[in-house]
Amino acid sequence: MTLTIGFKSIDGTMLTTVGGKAANLGELTRAGFPVPQGFCVTTDAYRAVARAGELASTTPENARRTLLETAVPQEIRDAIVAEYRELGDGGGLGVPVAVRSSATAEDLPFASFAGQQDTFLNVVGEDEVVDAVRRCWASLWTDRAVSYRDTNGIDHTATYLAVVVQRMVQSAVSGVMFTANPVTGTRDQIVIDASPGLGEAVVSGAVNPDHFVVDGSEIAEKRLGDKKLVVRSLPGGGTEHVEVGESGDQCLTDGQIHGLAVLGRKVQRHYGSPQDIEWAIDDDGELHLTQARPITTLFPLPDNPDGNAHAYFCFSLAQGLERPITPMGRAAFREISKSALEIVIGDPKSKSYVENGERIFFDVTKVLQSKVGREFVTRLLGVMEARSSEVLRGLFDDPRFAIRNSSPTPALKRVLRLARRFHVPVTAMKALANPEKAVRDALRLEREILEKSATLSIEQALQQCVVPVLPRLAPTALVGFAMLGLVGKIVRTGPGELQTVLRGLPNNITTEMDMAMWDLAQEIRHDPVALRQFQNGERPAVLDRFLARWGHRAVAEIDLGLPRWSDDPAHVIGVIKNFLRLEGDQGHPDAVFARGAAEADAMIDTLARRARGRGWFVRFALRRTRMLAGLREYPKYLIITLFGALRKRVAGVGAELVAAGQLDVADDVFFLNFEEMRSPQGDLRPIVAGRREVYGREMRRRHIPRVLLSDGTEPEAVHHGAPAEGDLVGTPASAGIITGIARVVMDPVGAHLEPGEILVAPSTDPGWTPLFLTAGGLVMEMGGANSHGAVVAREYGIPAVVGVREAVTRIRTGERITVDGSTGAVTTLESPVELSERGPDA
Repeated sequence: MTLTIGFKSIDGTMLTTVGGKAANLGELTRAGFPVPQGFCVTTDAYRAVARAGELASTTPENARRTLLETAVPQEIRDAIVAEYRELGDGGGLGVPVAVRSSATAEDLPFASFAGQQDTFLNVVGEDEVVDAVRRCWASLWTDRAVSYRDTNGIDHTATYLAVVVQRMVQSAVSGVMFTANPVTGTRDQIVIDASPGLGEAVVSGAVNPDHFVVDGSEIAEKRLGDKKLVVRSLPGGGTEHVEVGESGDQCLTDGQIHGLAVLGRKVQRHYGSPQDIEWAIDDDGELHLTQARPITTLFPLPDNPDGNAHAYFCFSLAQGLERPITPMGRAAFREISKSALEIVIGDPKSKSYVENGERIFFDVTKVLQSKVGREFVTRLLGVMEARSSEVLRGLFDDPRFAIRNSSPTPALKRVLRLARRFHVPVTAMKALANPEKAVRDALRLEREILEKSATLSIEQALQQCVVPVLPRLAPTALVGFAMLGLVGKIVRTGPGELQTVLRGLPNNITTEMDMAMWDLAQEIRHDPVALRQFQNGERPAVLDRFLARWGHRAVAEIDLGLPRWSDDPAHVIGVIKNFLRLEGDQGHPDAVFARGAAEADAMIDTLARRARGRGWFVRFALRRTRMLAGLREYPKYLIITLFGALRKRVAGVGAELVAAGQLDVADDVFFLNFEEMRSPQGDLRPIVAGRREVYGREMRRRHIPRVLLSDGTEPEAVHHGAPAEGDLVGTPASAGIITGIARVVMDPVGAHLEPGEILVAPSTDPGWTPLFLTAGGLVMEMGGANSHGAVVAREYGIPAVVGVREAVTRIRTGERITVDGSTGAVTTLESPVELSERGPDA
């Protein structure tokens, strides 16, 4: 059993023995970086006084009490004291040290554990060091640490604590450095927060630090904080917080800033990934590294072999899918993309299709560099996913994506070629002339696709039955919308009037499904036997009839690897229960649909009368709109219908692999691709286990960029322009925009925060972070972009602005505010509303 180990004997492979923090410090020490001398009290020592399995079965409070009240065995005490004496000069009271927690589930690639366990600074004396070690052990079981592990899906019983004991740096100035911009994601920017005294003031968010951004060889940004608080060491041990006058002076020289940036880049090169570094400069001007860990909130970058600038559009997010896509789901999209790229650009091997972070992106660099491509894609997204359109438009002035092809001729030739190949003009004219027949022809495609796909391999079905079918349907629906747009050109319309024509559309397969679900609820409501079965958790026959028609649908259904309703009807059952709670006729879907259709008909009459002599055409056009526009949902429905059939075939292969002993359960097949599921490569379980681990990690990711650049920048997070006059302004800390009700909280103990409310606080240490789980956003009066609160806000994916002067006095509980974590602006929208029913302010 190894109880203590010096930094020089620690390497990065010893995580289970020394924890994340110590493993990194040992790695840095061995690599020759300026790390203060120290040692680690290993997890073996922790295990000797605690059994994590037993502690995990009790309350955090009882676990802490157990560790604090259990005597430290003499053998462990002697080992700690011996190492501590080695740090000093052999005489006097003892050398001042920092005693810091180092958990085995810490500084991981997906969870930083920033500040979740305790640190004790300027500890002096043998008994004091041993006691600080004991208190670090107990901090593994604080409410905040337990909550953080729960949130990140980390097993309490498999988490152990080591403790770092390190020579104390009596800092003249200290702080935090990120070797990539943690707010915008830009990989070649270094962000530094600094303040006089010990670094605790910066990392805890207790001070508004100086903020510097180094871009390449230039200091691109300087924002000086007030630095009103300084944390200093006390003679004989402990620290004090000293209020000082506001300082307008820069606490680092430009030379020190560049020196930090150089050192940060060396650390990043050593680890091969961006790092979150704590540093200190002593009274002699010597620079020390006191911690390094991965930046956990950065979205991964796609491979970029040519080294040029690229822009990637997130297709997954545009489809409303924040969660990762299973390996089988992505394998399906690879086949579809081959077909699409071959048909549209004539190159099935194009690199436009990109998988990154277990999600699907498209490289839109060439689109942005084309005048026609820009206009087409941003207009299309303006209808489908407006925010993505805005973000892409923001790249138009970026010289890296300047227009290189301004001629419309190549695009026009491509469109004409596709129109001829798929008979688009003929389809459109037929739909205009006889919309009823066009609808009947479209609805027959479902059977045609299923019959054809049954004769093909799964890959062939995906290539031949998805993209080639869309041109047969799209012109029909587009005719309906074209007629709507034409009416808008010839008739003066008010806001929302044309949209009214689209209410209660017939021939909308999604509406039909929703109404079928409503009818199912009413059938159950009026059938005593079915109602009793349903209430007892049984499946009435009427539910099976619904699933026979609609069971191929699902939530996040574009992922072939996810269960369909026929596999797991829990979602359908939940919706039916909600329908059964409705009383009276108000708000019933069938009544709402009927009212919408009546309002649409009335609007057609209104617009026709307004058009006077062209009223006949308005009626003709808008009736075509009503008949055809509902088919807009049908192409996706056909794809999902095909996915349902193919999923059954894949599940059958999964059952065969289980029977052959290659998989544990049939659903594991959805963590393979098509080649792997057919390959006789023996045991497939290790592949599945590895991919499930990655998938689970990505399931916890809370922020997905709409657009990502190859240098890591998320354009949506970049500060564009100045905040509006009258806005409260602070430091951007976590990108995103949220509008919600403000809740001013002065003390987290007993605080009540409704889901979605915006937490407004003077500052936040890790004890506040459980409140982040329900907060929609965060505003802090103190702190910098690299404080613990900001780090955890980014991990939890909530917009945050820090360093907002007088935030807790100028923002009142109940006000409706907007927090822009990209610009640092906080805007008040409404006066306070009555929140007494929500619970008291803390």
